Amino acid sequence: MEIALIAHDKKKDDMLRFVTAYKRIFSKHQLYATGTTGKRIMEETKLSVHRFQSGPYGGDQEIGALIAKNKLDMVIFFRDPLTAQPHEPDVSALMRLCDVYSVPLATNMGTAEVLIRGLDKGDLEWRSITRGETKNE
Repeated sequence: MEIALIAHDKKKDDMLRFVTAYKRIFSKHQLYATGTTGKRIMEETKLSVHRFQSGPYGGDQEIGALIAKNKLDMVIFFRDPLTAQPHEPDVSALMRLCDVYSVPLATNMGTAEVLIRGLDKGDLEWRSITRGETKNE
């Protein structure tokens, strides 16, 4: 599965704890992340992560482009709802694309845990079927 990992500044430590806790599961999948989040995950877990630009510099949009091409199966985006984000329209667009393309999206650790445990049990295999049916290439 193809998994995107994004975390606002005040949520990066939470993301690192989460990925570390589920490293065994994440190691079986292709990971993508925005700039600093991806760098910190790679440094602290030694997992391979394809990094995009930082969110405010277009990373959210790069991940959104993969969603629009139906090339991502899950997005874990630890948002900081209490801090204004200058790129909030990009964040909203990314979440909208997840809804449009039925890509599972977790915006907090509780939902992310349900998704990652479901992934480990095989509950998200329908994404492989969906990806194969709607691939436009």
